[in-house]
Amino acid sequence: MTNASCAERLDLIEHLIPVIRAAGDVVMSIYETDFAVRGKDDASPVTEADERAEALIVPALDALLPGVPVVAEEAVAAGQVPEVGDRFWLVDPLDGTKEFISRNGEFTVNIALIEHGEPVLGLVHAPALKKTFAGAAGCGAFIENCIGRRPIKCRRPPLEGLSVVASRSHGDAAALDAFLGGRKVAEVKNAGSSLKLCLIAAGEADLYPRLGRTMEWDIAAGHAVLAAAGGSVTQLAGGRFSYGKPGFDNPHFVAQGLTG
Repeated sequence: MTNASCAERLDLIEHLIPVIRAAGDVVMSIYETDFAVRGKDDASPVTEADERAEALIVPALDALLPGVPVVAEEAVAAGQVPEVGDRFWLVDPLDGTKEFISRNGEFTVNIALIEHGEPVLGLVHAPALKKTFAGAAGCGAFIENCIGRRPIKCRRPPLEGLSVVASRSHGDAAALDAFLGGRKVAEVKNAGSSLKLCLIAAGEADLYPRLGRTMEWDIAAGHAVLAAAGGSVTQLAGGRFSYGKPGFDNPHFVAQGLTG
């Protein structure tokens, strides 16, 4: 399977925007009800919204790029793990399930295309916030909301110090303080789901250290948007952050905008 060109990636994004928004509509239809919450084998919560959104997205991806494997969170949890090669999709139908359950609006639907271990295309849709972020390698990134579409890009850290984003539901304050030691920090703010990566992509924050467990589908789409906006995701010690790892578990990582 050949790699997509920039024009092809942008075309894929345009085809995927209505798909991810339809999935967001499904999520919101359940968000507005007295939904039930169940526990998966790893004790993480799951709702009907996760399952119905995934059931909408996966066939759409199969139709868009036939033969390209789809690694989707709920399917993997059910033991349906496809063989992946140089090119595959990563789908998180509801990232920030805890945010969804607490009804704070900070949850997202995520779709990413991986090529040779790199996220080359990603869409992050926040249905409660009515925002869609998208980006592709070499093509730039944008946000689309109720007032239209505009390009986004990372900023250089302001002189007053870094704006750091941390996980709202999975924070380790002591580990974060240790990591930030010696850095000039202006503020630390909490956010849910892959929105943290998108805040950096949009130039609204500078640094997101993740010092806890994540899975590849949690961050691939946000990583793609961030990279397209000029930022990066690296392992904590600075090594390359790749996808298609055995088990799809992530090491600790740092996401950041422009440096220097």
